[in-house]
Amino acid sequence: MSCCCTTKETISCENAPAAIGPYSVAVSTGSLVFVSGQLGLDKATGSLVTGGIQAQTRKALENMKAILESAGLSMENVVKTTVFLLDMGQFADMNAVYAEFFTSDFPARSAIQVAGLPKNGIVEIEAIAVKPCENQDENCCCQEK
Repeated sequence: MSCCCTTKETISCENAPAAIGPYSVAVSTGSLVFVSGQLGLDKATGSLVTGGIQAQTRKALENMKAILESAGLSMENVVKTTVFLLDMGQFADMNAVYAEFFTSDFPARSAIQVAGLPKNGIVEIEAIAVKPCENQDENCCCQEK
C-alpha cells in the first residue's frame, strides 16, 4: 500500500493560464501543494495585464487562487509565498494588493528583486499550501500516532 505522503499528483486548472514551459502549474504531495510562480497573465490572451505592478500582482494572485481552488484549497491554506519583483521600489504597491488576498493568519513570505521575469513581467508569486490529510490508512505517516 502506498503512503499518501510519497505520491505526487500534478494539478491542472481551467481557470488560470497554462504553464508556459515544461512544468506543472501546481504539484501535490502528501499534505503540501506547491504552486508554480504566477505572473499577471490574462488567461484569455496569454499576455500580461496592463496597469503596472498592482494590476499584475492582482492577476497573479487571482491565478494562484484559481489553481488552489482546483486543488480543493483556498488562499487560507497558503503557508509560504515567494514574491519575485523586477524593482524592489515597487514593494509597497505590490504589498497593498497582496494584503487584499491575505487578510489574517498570514503566510510566511520572502520578497526578492530579480534581473528579469518571463514574458517581461514585473512580479511573479509562488506558493506552498497545506491540505488536510484525507488518508484513512492508520499506517500512513500523515496520521498522528
